[in-house]
Amino acid sequence: MHVTRIIALAALLGLLDAVASPALAQDDAIGIVADPCTSEKTPEQVPTGQWNAYLFAQDFGQLCHYRAQNAELIKAGNKPRVVFMGDSITEFWGQQDAAFFTHGKLDRGISGQTTAQMLLRFRQDVIDLHPQAVHIMAGTNDVAGNTGPSTLEQVEGNIASMAELARAHGIRVILASVPPAGRFPWRPEVQPVPIIRALNRWMQDYASRNGFTYADYYRATATPEGAMKPGLADDGVHPTRKGYALMEPLAETAIQQALGPAR
Repeated sequence: MHVTRIIALAALLGLLDAVASPALAQDDAIGIVADPCTSEKTPEQVPTGQWNAYLFAQDFGQLCHYRAQNAELIKAGNKPRVVFMGDSITEFWGQQDAAFFTHGKLDRGISGQTTAQMLLRFRQDVIDLHPQAVHIMAGTNDVAGNTGPSTLEQVEGNIASMAELARAHGIRVILASVPPAGRFPWRPEVQPVPIIRALNRWMQDYASRNGFTYADYYRATATPEGAMKPGLADDGVHPTRKGYALMEPLAETAIQQALGPAR
């Protein structure tokens, strides 16, 4: 009877896995291959509603996102001055104000990513590019639980690991505060304010103890209640052009503190 139950449970778990995960096609890469990105599909090539499951299974860290651009930079011998590592807040920054990402500033944000995903691609998208400094803005999607639940200590550990990897490779570190958010439109049940405040307190202290630069966007953009100030973000999370304009002088100051004036 016990064996029968185990077999039945295994069959049920297999069925659930098959339902939750997209079917593996013949052209999907498996195991160790020369270039996993050559067979990666686009959202249009995946059945409706299965894109996130497909992407998590095939490229959890989304290393294919910037791989070709990175290869071109390395081939040309172009070393960025500062790489901006982050999520949608960083990615949209480059879309809202492409002119800011000049003079050696490089945007490497990917929408929706958590610190675990950023850590996974940190070598490819930062270390291998040999920048003078890295600007790490991370944590919003961890608080929202985009890749599942985690402890605050796990999030802090992922940020610390990125910072320590950078330092080990002679890259100066700028830790950016998590921007304020009163709520997340895609995850309204989460109460982000106290968690964001706690994460920022840890980050500022960690930066101070390790000689890293801390870019405090939170203080400049938050209301007393911990939400984004009116007019700085249409959805309360992602800055508008006005919001980024407020952040940019703070970013430039942080870069100067980390590296000195632009040469």
